[in-house]
Amino acid sequence: MSDTPRDTYARNDLTTPTRDKERAAWDRDAVHAVLDAGYLCHLGFVRDGAPVVLPTLYARVGERLYIHGSTGSRPLRGARDEQGLAVCVTVTHLDGLVLAKSAFNHSVNYRSVVAHGTAHQVTDPEELRIALDAIVEQVAPGRAADCRPGNAKELAATAVIRLELDQVSAKSRTGDVVDDEADLDLPYWAGVVPVAPVYGTPQASPHSDLPLPGYLAGPTC
Repeated sequence: MSDTPRDTYARNDLTTPTRDKERAAWDRDAVHAVLDAGYLCHLGFVRDGAPVVLPTLYARVGERLYIHGSTGSRPLRGARDEQGLAVCVTVTHLDGLVLAKSAFNHSVNYRSVVAHGTAHQVTDPEELRIALDAIVEQVAPGRAADCRPGNAKELAATAVIRLELDQVSAKSRTGDVVDDEADLDLPYWAGVVPVAPVYGTPQASPHSDLPLPGYLAGPTC
């Protein structure tokens, strides 16, 4: 893969939605912004002829997604082979419930990314450490340097697959309700209910008597 930055990703049948095409974006910054705002993805693949979708953790490093798993996981085992594993990875953030005056015009405000490609298991020890640190950082920035790194036994029991960001696009909806003209005077409330993740107060383990780290004291933790 070239290390030369690209302004946009290629458009093709896999990366172009069939509905609401105006909501799609292929520019690199838009895709990265959605990916960098989360840490939970859904990994889709085909197993024994049937579709399977699994939730798991991920991190973006440059133009690669690293996806966490176990060495006993079926998709991770499939990614060991030289040909790799065909996958579809999705990331979605729900930003609002859009409640219209008609049931048909209800919607949601959201940001999402869909990435297609062939995933390969990370086997290089140094790349594996980089990937696992990145996944920890994606969940809690600052945490990778504030915990014991994995030892040889733990690394042997952990698998990470790598997906190059090549066939990828973002899609989003923002804004207000779109009601039909004929419905505007109907006696029903309409509007947007904002949705955002909420982090509670960190609760220390009985085995931890240290002050709360600064990276957990911010507004999102």
